[in-house]
Amino acid sequence: MRVIAGKFKGRILKMPKGAKIRPSSQKIKAALFNILGEQIHGASFLELFAGSGNIGIEALSHGAVKVTFVERNRLCIKAIQSNLKRLGLEAEILSFDVERAIHLLKQKGEKFDFVFLDPPYYEDKLKNCLIKLGRYDILRPHSYVIAEHNKREVLPEQLPRLKLMFTKRYGDAALSFYRKEGKG
Repeated sequence: MRVIAGKFKGRILKMPKGAKIRPSSQKIKAALFNILGEQIHGASFLELFAGSGNIGIEALSHGAVKVTFVERNRLCIKAIQSNLKRLGLEAEILSFDVERAIHLLKQKGEKFDFVFLDPPYYEDKLKNCLIKLGRYDILRPHSYVIAEHNKREVLPEQLPRLKLMFTKRYGDAALSFYRKEGKG
């Protein structure tokens, strides 16, 4: 897996050996950052179910000023740490279950411009995490929450404080973009 653009374009990222992860494809990653464009520059970014840190590191390469990774698998955490070190980057890594991490981030008063989540397809966590993201106010006004999921999975159009803006399909995967509604 490589960084596709930005400051670290072409740099190879280490994948965790022995961990059962499904990293976002280069096609999905390119599409995501083409859609986000210049909005990512100077932004804060949260990657949930981070795996190798592939998406968050791409955000840093595109100019995000802060990335927080949430991953509970020790092999994945070591891969993220290794990738950050090799690129000379620093970022916060939370070694918790995603729902617990969202609660902790709320308690700390953290706010993000973008949240990316790609939970394992075989676990029914996506909708619960989207609901928590809306309820546990860790999003800045007009933030985006981007969910990668199986294209056959239909996500709700409206959630607490989140509205589905659009979904783009890429092979068997899809990216659904939610926008934060309301103040705060």
